[in-house]
Amino acid sequence: MKHQVIYTEEAPKAIGTYSQGIRVGDTIYISGQIPLNPSTMEVAGDDMETQIRQVLTNLSAVAHAAEGNLDDIVKLNIYLTDLTHFPMVNQLMTEYFSEPYPARAAVGVAALPRGVGVEMEAIMFIG
Repeated sequence: MKHQVIYTEEAPKAIGTYSQGIRVGDTIYISGQIPLNPSTMEVAGDDMETQIRQVLTNLSAVAHAAEGNLDDIVKLNIYLTDLTHFPMVNQLMTEYFSEPYPARAAVGVAALPRGVGVEMEAIMFIG
């Protein structure tokens, strides 16, 4: 089965050797999104809430480019440099996602690209 590249200018351009998303059949793999403003390619805000919101906005943009939305995400992986921000992720997810929420993992990491505090990647199913 051939794969299709998903790309939108509404999400940050890749800062490495990867695609924003790849579609294989009805499954879309969304690459890790960090809180970059797609217009400026600069980190959005100095506070964690702004960064989490930007990541969710970026995920949403790629999902829409793949003709879906955040509620089509079936698996979400979250990477945080400080797990004390995990309750904030939970709270903000209720604003961006509807129940049933996706399966999810949250992992504490030592560092992320551009010194940001959060990154999220997702698997989306459209069928």
